[in-house]
Amino acid sequence: MSEENSELFKIRHSCEHVLTQAMIKLYGQDRIVMAMGPATPDGFYFDFDTKDGFKITEEDFGDIEATMKKIISQNLPISRHEVGLGEAREMFASNPYKQEWLDQIESAGQLATIYWTGEPKQAESFVDLCKGPHVETTGQIGAFRLLSIAGAYWHGDEKNKMLTRIYGTAFASQKELDQYLQLLEEAKKRDHKKLGKELDLFTFSDLVGPGLPLWTPKGTLLRNLLDEYVWKLRQERGYQKVTIPHITKKDLYEKSGHWAKFANDLFRITTREGHEFAMKPMNCPHHTQIFAHLQRSYKDMPQRYSETTMVYRDEQTGELNGLSRVRCITQDDAHVFCRESQLKDEFFAIWDIIENFYKACGFPELKVRLSTHDPQAMDKYLGSSDDWQKWVEQLKEMIKDRNADFFEAKGEAAFYGPKIDFIAQDSLGREWQVATIQADRNMPERFELSCINEQGAKEKIVMVHAAIMGSIERFVSILIEHHGGKFPLWLSPVQVKILPIADRHLDFAQKLSQDLVSQKVRVEIDNSAEGLGKKIRNAQLEKVPYMLVVGDKEMEDQSVAVRSREEGKQEVMKVNDFMAKMVKEIQI
Repeated sequence: MSEENSELFKIRHSCEHVLTQAMIKLYGQDRIVMAMGPATPDGFYFDFDTKDGFKITEEDFGDIEATMKKIISQNLPISRHEVGLGEAREMFASNPYKQEWLDQIESAGQLATIYWTGEPKQAESFVDLCKGPHVETTGQIGAFRLLSIAGAYWHGDEKNKMLTRIYGTAFASQKELDQYLQLLEEAKKRDHKKLGKELDLFTFSDLVGPGLPLWTPKGTLLRNLLDEYVWKLRQERGYQKVTIPHITKKDLYEKSGHWAKFANDLFRITTREGHEFAMKPMNCPHHTQIFAHLQRSYKDMPQRYSETTMVYRDEQTGELNGLSRVRCITQDDAHVFCRESQLKDEFFAIWDIIENFYKACGFPELKVRLSTHDPQAMDKYLGSSDDWQKWVEQLKEMIKDRNADFFEAKGEAAFYGPKIDFIAQDSLGREWQVATIQADRNMPERFELSCINEQGAKEKIVMVHAAIMGSIERFVSILIEHHGGKFPLWLSPVQVKILPIADRHLDFAQKLSQDLVSQKVRVEIDNSAEGLGKKIRNAQLEKVPYMLVVGDKEMEDQSVAVRSREEGKQEVMKVNDFMAKMVKEIQI
């Protein structure tokens, strides 16, 4: 069953209509205009255009929720009706947002659908333009809560008017709602935007621009540690590093097919001579040209290219969100050019990398999703329906050979080929699509890529797209929230904090630091004038894995009093024993 047809989706979609009905009942259409709002995986939202300086705040939620509960308690019918475009335009004559939606419906050659809450055309009833689906009566809406208010540009475009967006959620039962609200509270504590600032990992600047994160030394170290581990795993499997420029002629993306699909997402550059270039939004077309610069023999195959580089996408301002959605995206990208007979081995080698990497990052289990095309919308894809079906079946067989459980997602394929996506579940139970392996015959066809086979003839090849983290920015946001900032030891920017009790212990602390650094342990010394209790609290807030308290006794015994961020209790160890422990624990 698709998400849109699930009971939970219907409950949330219906609750969103009840929210809008309550708003109009409370404030009237002379002060607010309905824009639009959907159900979402986490709840629902609705955007309102307020008139004449009228403002809605979270302090109004009590009145709004009370009115919503009254509507729900009346167990009003919710009914779907198809109407002609003329009638629909008349019904929403004073609403420019609905008129724009009706323009889209008309251009698609469709009928308009409306939903009435209450008996149609009665004074107390509510109607909205909507494709549905909904529950049958308001009484079927379970427990709900309004959560927050935010500004949102119409269509997410900062050139449009700023609207007032109200977020809420709904569940079938109060118990489920309470569990979700508890989860939200924990998520607030783990918010990567909050922890990123507290741990001094990244920042944003109004002068630089939204969606363009600036990474501090600690944040850069974290990024590099992740990227270096991915490269280690790739290098072991025969990958080689390549480097490409950050801009390209328009011609490259026209030939690859990206210009037709993503032209609106590109940052464009016009040279003084009038040539049109673009900031690269992806790397694969460039990599085809590295493969193509020499004629390849079957003995050269496969060619495995790896590159961690930034790409740029003109995301709408309203869609930007910390590191989760940015305009400058760092991709740990790789492309394999191989023969059809080599495809399965290359897929499985990448699969091994993915499993090793995510286990080391604290995600021991990954779900597997086979992302396929939508046979009813082949205009979105390159290639024929028959070819796509063959490619999908091939990936399905690979997954079965791997003995992996999987589920299919129709319409989630890349425009050039089907893919295997990996879903990680974080410590709060939220699921995130992370790594991906994609098989692509279309781009090699467009760029006429081939190798010379054993018979001396040109043989078509396959291009494999492989991203382990995908976007490093987005992955770091997931990693921060999954661990609540308490990174695994190998990833912690500071692994050990040495806390000398008094100034006379600083020399011993310095020597201890040098010894640990020689074993590739990342160390800081707190040489502030704060008392020991404050030093311990500061290190705990920084989520440092180990704190070493050193005083007179430790100097005399060549020992350290070890405090773990997890256990909190103190254990005295000889310096050499602690160093051996660290070297062992850091290994991945």
